[in-house]
Amino acid sequence: MSQTQTGHAPNDVKISDAGPCRKRISIRIPASSVSAKLKESLHAIAADAQVPGFRRGRVPSSLVEKRFGSALRAEAKNQLVSSAFSSAIESANLKVVGDPFSESVQNIEVKEGQDLAFEIDVEVVPEFALPSLDAIAVRKPTLAVPDDIVESELNKVLINEGDLQSREKPEGGDYLTGHGIMVGADGTEFYNIKGCVVQVPTADRNGKGMILGVIVEDFSKQFGLPTVGQTATIKTKGPENHEVEKIRGADLTITFKVDRIDRIIPAPIETVLKNFGLSEATQLRDGIRARLEQRVAIQQQSVMRQQIAQHLLKNTTIELPQRITAIQAARNLERQRMELMYRGVDPQKIEEHIAELRSASGEVAMRELKLFFILSKAAEELKVTVDEGEMNSRIAQIAMERGMRPDKLRQEIIQRNQAGLIYQQIREHKAMDAILARATISEMPAEEFNKLMAAENAGKPA
Repeated sequence: MSQTQTGHAPNDVKISDAGPCRKRISIRIPASSVSAKLKESLHAIAADAQVPGFRRGRVPSSLVEKRFGSALRAEAKNQLVSSAFSSAIESANLKVVGDPFSESVQNIEVKEGQDLAFEIDVEVVPEFALPSLDAIAVRKPTLAVPDDIVESELNKVLINEGDLQSREKPEGGDYLTGHGIMVGADGTEFYNIKGCVVQVPTADRNGKGMILGVIVEDFSKQFGLPTVGQTATIKTKGPENHEVEKIRGADLTITFKVDRIDRIIPAPIETVLKNFGLSEATQLRDGIRARLEQRVAIQQQSVMRQQIAQHLLKNTTIELPQRITAIQAARNLERQRMELMYRGVDPQKIEEHIAELRSASGEVAMRELKLFFILSKAAEELKVTVDEGEMNSRIAQIAMERGMRPDKLRQEIIQRNQAGLIYQQIREHKAMDAILARATISEMPAEEFNKLMAAENAGKPA
């Protein structure tokens, strides 16, 4: 039993284990503190109360109590609970993760002359021992950019610079624009989007396609090849790890009415050269090669970071908070988005990859959560910090990859509350790089790396 101070008298506080990484905080606020807070709230309301027949600040307390008593007690309860809870957390030095949760707080009432007792559960950062961060064995892939990859990227440039041509009938690879609606079995409407875009799967996708952010295995069979004005209907199950809880595992009906069919016609290389201010195709190929070599360097770093991550996960025993695992699943999807955007992956492929991740086992979220705690602790041990300049630099890099102005992207990040994700990403990468600086590095032949990547990235963004 411990005591914390709220108002005029000490609170009785008891903290006990309530599960893995979970603490139950039991608090009893004495009646004297409750009465003092009620009087304080009453005086505050009375000072501003406007009641016909009375001057401002001259309304009798009994009338204020009669008119505003319910709101007064609710506000007093919120202040008492919040203050007592914050004081208990601070006094016990608990590192809370996620939001606190309680069944008792909603039902309790503040009453004159009575103690106020309640319980709040919180999940806390797990306690665990880090493995040694020194001399971890890491293999660095020896990579080059072959000519066929340059040509493949050149073809992508020609497609990106190409024109959309309207079509009457769709074929594989064509883009359909229309009105997409997703509803549940009970009629609940989850999405209703005009201007929704669907790509007809090509032969190499084995009939699998994506619509409204959901991967459908038998997409081609259900969707068919609708023409302008026709409506396709798809029945499927919601991904178990979808960000919207009610969609997870739900029976879904998706309708899509086609408004337009477009096909991308690659631009002639002469047109691309003119657009880029180049005189020869070799200049364009050299620029593509330089960009790919930069991407290779990022790949090398990413592969070595993955090896560090695997080592840390394998050699760390940690018990995870259970309640925030689902939250971490959604957070992980956003982190993946940010990572892929930074790598310059095509937005369509990003969403396809994210949709694939949703259907993955919850083990992915648990692995990411475990790695999050490990790297956070490693960052503390290695004294890793992130300054404003690094944040601005990363935002500028992402903006460049997305073709946006940094100030507009920064505004978008703030509006979507993603600044913390970028901060954590930078901190984790810096922690990884600090460990890499201590690692024992040997070479990995390019052939071995290519086989590894082919196996790992089958069907994933490149």
